[in-house]
Amino acid sequence: MVRPTHGDGEGGVAESLDREGNQRLRARFDEVYGQYQQLRSGLDELRGRLAELRVTERSADGRVSATVGPRGELIAVELHPAVYGDRDAAALSRTITETVRRANAAVATATQDVVAGYLPAGSGSMEFLRTGDFNALLSRADTSLGQGR
Repeated sequence: MVRPTHGDGEGGVAESLDREGNQRLRARFDEVYGQYQQLRSGLDELRGRLAELRVTERSADGRVSATVGPRGELIAVELHPAVYGDRDAAALSRTITETVRRANAAVATATQDVVAGYLPAGSGSMEFLRTGDFNALLSRADTSLGQGR
């Protein structure tokens, strides 16, 4: 049985093309992996920045302050001693509630601002953060699959 040689014949060209293809594939893999590592590093940084995010709002009269975390969780409510001189509990309750609501709105905006630096503009994830609309998360996939809404 005679085996073909790969020196100067077609086998040599095929091997050369295979090597070139593998080198291009390896270079593309390295590029994608580098992008993944950069994204992963960015996500770790984003997680840290969000974990540290706090927003404090004060009531218009300065007697109430509310501090919330990145998910809108109430961390602290501080009352100025002057609130105790006013015996209107209902007014104080409204002031506290309004101050906490404003703090929640402010932290939502601050969270969007932080996340915006890590996600592409106009991404479904950013739209979801802004509106809470779950369809925004699926819009890109729907469009890719020809099922745009």
